[in-house]
Amino acid sequence: MSSKPEQKETHQANGAVLPIVPVDCLTSLDRGQLVEPSDFLGPDGDGVEVVVLESRANAKGVREEDALLENGSQSNESDDTSTDRGPEPASPLKETSFSIGLQVLFPFLLAGFGTVAAGMVLDIVQHWDVFKYVTEVFILVPALLGLKGNLEMTLASRLSTAANIGQMDTPKELWRMITGNMALIQVQATVVGFLASIAAVIFGWIPDGHFSIDHAVLLCASSVATAFIASLVLGMIMIGVIIGSRKMGINPDNVATPIAASLGDLITLALLSGISWGLYKELESKAYVNPLVCAFFIALLPIWIIIAKKNAATREVLYSGWEPVIIAMAISSVGGLILDRTVSDPNFAGMAVFTPVINGVGGNLVAVQASRISTYLHMSGMPGESPETAPRKCPSPCSTFFSSDVNSRSARVLFLLVVPGHLVFLYTISSMQGGHTTLTLIFIVFYMTAALLQVLILLYIADWMVHWMWGRDLDPDNFSIPYLTALGDLIGTGLLALSFHILWLIGDRDSDVGD
Repeated sequence: MSSKPEQKETHQANGAVLPIVPVDCLTSLDRGQLVEPSDFLGPDGDGVEVVVLESRANAKGVREEDALLENGSQSNESDDTSTDRGPEPASPLKETSFSIGLQVLFPFLLAGFGTVAAGMVLDIVQHWDVFKYVTEVFILVPALLGLKGNLEMTLASRLSTAANIGQMDTPKELWRMITGNMALIQVQATVVGFLASIAAVIFGWIPDGHFSIDHAVLLCASSVATAFIASLVLGMIMIGVIIGSRKMGINPDNVATPIAASLGDLITLALLSGISWGLYKELESKAYVNPLVCAFFIALLPIWIIIAKKNAATREVLYSGWEPVIIAMAISSVGGLILDRTVSDPNFAGMAVFTPVINGVGGNLVAVQASRISTYLHMSGMPGESPETAPRKCPSPCSTFFSSDVNSRSARVLFLLVVPGHLVFLYTISSMQGGHTTLTLIFIVFYMTAALLQVLILLYIADWMVHWMWGRDLDPDNFSIPYLTALGDLIGTGLLALSFHILWLIGDRDSDVGD
């Protein structure tokens, strides 16, 4: 009885279709090599006589069995569900530097041009009255742009994963995933937007000791409304992109994140500028509008919380996903304080157009590296389970950038993309006559030094942070990117401000830094 299942399993594993030959067509020699037909009959005695011949070498020296196996494996390659395929997850180790660069280049340029557009918008709106007289709005810029990355990137990741594993195939599942995730990001956007406005008020009050309740309410209303509307618009765009990608047979992971990065900065900054300008105009004649707007969006919170709690996929994130988002907002707000204190000085007004670019490029590159390291670690098991991936207390720069493993190779490729990428973006800004700075050689040298140093520090921190979180049973996909992008905002803004100060001190008048 045990021979029949074994024969059936061997037949299926090989993927070959063995011939069914009528018994009458066989020679006497072939009949002697037959398996008993009764072994292949059903319990009632009916069935088809399946004849398995011993494989013989043909005239060309090719075994018939080999030919059948080869044809069967080719015809059934897409249908093979066998688990005996060997170490499939090790495929990233075969990536070359050229293939990594080729795959990263298009999303990198797409997201980069989005940051250029955001920089052009910031360069224009910095001269509006609301930015002149309520300078704390500048503090909101990195915090809200970073919030876009933290919420929309994770939304795109969650929905792409759900689509790829079949959790959005039916209309009911699709609607459940959409409503739960949209409600979740509205809760996160409203809360973090409110906290960002409080941080902006505090950071604006500390240096000067000046506090205005009207300006505080204006910041709160502008921040909450911008975060809410931007998350709503970008969330709907992400859902449309992911559903369209699935229908077109494209992996959503490859297109959703770059589109979120390219559109997020521009949409968020445009909304912040327009909303804050409109509320500032109403401040004198209709002072009740600002608190009413703030109260309206906060009053909607219970509705979004109830919807998100009903969805099992978003319930856990609703309770546990706050720490990285809030801490990242606080870090970005410090970068916003640097931006506020710098561009408020007429000597450094030209810095505004370059800030979203250097921060966005650094954040996008380190997010790619963190995601790649996390994927590499997930091949060995779940977070905290694999002793060979224990957290690194202090990785050496040589192991991060100059070793032979695939993560070190990708770090080198991402680092080498900085200079050509920023040259393209600087040329685009210059050709559009953006900014108040002429692109002289010394300015480009200082700018590139700041950009290279920013990415170098971020890639090194990513190597340590992802391994550290992994060893403490934290999924780096959910926790590392908010911290790294916030650090990118802080480091990028600080280094850029330092570069502008040095250029002004050494008297690079040709670059018109102080114009």
